[in-house]
Amino acid sequence: MPVIEYKCPNCGSGMVFDSETGMLSCHSCGRKDNVEQLPDPLIKNTFSEDEVMEYHCNSCGAVIMTEAETTATVCSFCGSAVVLGDRLTGTLAPAKVIPFSISKEEAKNAFKKWCRNGRLTPNGFMTADRIKGITGVYVPFWLYELHNNVEVHGHGTKVRSFRRGDYQITETQHFDVYRKLRLNYVNLPIDAAEKMNDELMDRLEPFPYDQLKSFKTPYLAGYIAEKYSYNDEELFPRAKEKINEYIQSSIQSATAGYTTMSFTDKQIDTKLQQADYVLLPVWVVHYDYNKTDHMFAMNAQTGKVVGKPPISKAKVTAWFAGISGVSLLSLKLISLMVGGGFW
Repeated sequence: MPVIEYKCPNCGSGMVFDSETGMLSCHSCGRKDNVEQLPDPLIKNTFSEDEVMEYHCNSCGAVIMTEAETTATVCSFCGSAVVLGDRLTGTLAPAKVIPFSISKEEAKNAFKKWCRNGRLTPNGFMTADRIKGITGVYVPFWLYELHNNVEVHGHGTKVRSFRRGDYQITETQHFDVYRKLRLNYVNLPIDAAEKMNDELMDRLEPFPYDQLKSFKTPYLAGYIAEKYSYNDEELFPRAKEKINEYIQSSIQSATAGYTTMSFTDKQIDTKLQQADYVLLPVWVVHYDYNKTDHMFAMNAQTGKVVGKPPISKAKVTAWFAGISGVSLLSLKLISLMVGGGFW
């Protein structure tokens, strides 16, 4: 069956992955199973990409309506956690997953605390009592390993000044500069979901990649999961763009020590060594303020919250007024110290 549910062997209730214990848990009778010791039905079954067009909940029989990218969801009628198995096989099967370690309640409390730290946000926003929804989502990422061969040519100078008798002498030495660098980057994350904001996902980094586990479907039970919208080749240009800043910084470090440096040629050859399809845990918060929906995201391993909160114009004005007042007072005090009067 392409729809996978995990039923408790004791009481028959649906089981979900518990972020606090790291176990597949039954909230009805308390049974807990080690995910690593459970058989994965995807190993025994293979499905063609177009084999199933309609999904039915195994618990209540209702039709499960999902978007094409969804791989795990919750039945809208009975609340059962379901995994859409045919969307997780073959090239669509993730290699690794980082499980959730922050619970929904912990995420909600952390988000409220984060809101209260917003010094320039409106007071109504800081109460954090307008959460419309908070959803645990496994976001698809490609983790790249990129090997770079870098060669640069340039012209550098070293300038020194010194006195000799009555003369001030400036000496300039000129150098032809050549550097060859081998720069390898591993675990470079690029989110592969079309519906997720790239900037928001980038700011969630870093994820603890030492927590990566071999993918098993029980980790998805009770959460929403998405499959990738773009493959690793399609996102390769974005991966190269993302590491460009680090490469330029390495070039600058390798050519440090010169008074001036001008580059005449830079050759950067980037090779895709490996790209792993992984699922990373994110809490997505939808927050209603002033009749406008704001979306925030939380790294469900580290607790880092990112997003663009609304800004209070009144607080910004007061903040600038306060800064100006402090600056004016400082200038007056300096004036008094050097013998001047008040302005």
